[in-house]
Amino acid sequence: MTNESLNSTAQFRLAALSGSVRPGNYTSMALGLAVNEARNQRGVAVDVIDATDFRLTLPGQAPTDDSKRMRDLVEAADGVIFATPEYHGSFSSVTKLMIDNLGFPSVLSGKPIALLGVAAGRIGAIKALEHLRSVASHVGGIVLPGPVSVARVRNVFDADGNCLEAQMEQFIRGVATNLIHYIDDNICPRVALESMVRAQRAA
Repeated sequence: MTNESLNSTAQFRLAALSGSVRPGNYTSMALGLAVNEARNQRGVAVDVIDATDFRLTLPGQAPTDDSKRMRDLVEAADGVIFATPEYHGSFSSVTKLMIDNLGFPSVLSGKPIALLGVAAGRIGAIKALEHLRSVASHVGGIVLPGPVSVARVRNVFDADGNCLEAQMEQFIRGVATNLIHYIDDNICPRVALESMVRAQRAA
């Protein structure tokens, strides 16, 4: 990563984690919009991490090769997007399992994290996002303000994953752009400064 603007050829990576394994789930539909927005930005690559593609272990069990593969993808990312449904007043157990497989100390430590939640109810995924913010912060992540909660999600997306509400689509896409701008404004200059200091010490 360099201290070049997003309009240059500078490249950095995001990891986008979907916390639902239900076929045709709305969480992945919402996350897909944020991923699409990120990939539309010049110089940004995104690794989508779908839990159905990984054999993850419960806490206390030996990590699998898939656990290491997911950990490596997140560790290589400059920022992370978590998308979760709200289940029983909190974020999904799938999301928690993914976090638990990211190691301790967690590879989320020091990384900017943007949050996206979906729920069938009218108040949205507010409780899920509150709890997820707490856990992500606890493991050392830099959780950005302005998480996006999609209420009555079944009315927001059609069966093909198209968003039916223009304003909500804008909010969801903003999850990606806000994260990208944070990295470009805060993380890239810091990395460039650290590289410059190391180079001076080595001279």
